[in-house]
Amino acid sequence: MMLKNLSKFHVGVSAEAITAALFARCGYDVSVQYGPNQPKYDLMIARGDQVLMVSVNGATEGEWRLTQRHLKDANYHAAAEAWHAGHSNRTIYSLVLFCSDDPLSMPRVYLATPREIADQLKKSAKGRGDTILHEKKEWTKRAHGGGTIDEIPPSWKFSSIRIEELMRTGSLAPY
Repeated sequence: MMLKNLSKFHVGVSAEAITAALFARCGYDVSVQYGPNQPKYDLMIARGDQVLMVSVNGATEGEWRLTQRHLKDANYHAAAEAWHAGHSNRTIYSLVLFCSDDPLSMPRVYLATPREIADQLKKSAKGRGDTILHEKKEWTKRAHGGGTIDEIPPSWKFSSIRIEELMRTGSLAPY
């Protein structure tokens, strides 16, 4: 559902601001990059000596198009792995979904590592894979994934517990 007056630019700015606010609300120090968007991450979060880089992706349609530029010869698994290879072990994704025209309605927000996202993309469409991460996709009978449902794992939902889990694993990883 395309939200009224919400351009791609507005989605990006809003998603980044909401992500920063949510991390700050959970007690993390947040550093937002200045200047044009950086290719690897949009902001950093820290608590003590633990630091993670956060790439923020906003959407209005329930899907995040992440790996299309890596797709060659319809090899969805290779595209997911090529996309994953471009990330640091200390990077996580904030996936923000705007679902309402009401500006006071909070979006749904998910947190995942690039490895988790790549694995989810490879499982999509009955294991054929996909370049699009769907919040929830019910494949029709005529599609390769016909009769199946792909959806983001509930454990990815933004929460203090999820952040702590990602901090424990990601902030200890080598660059």
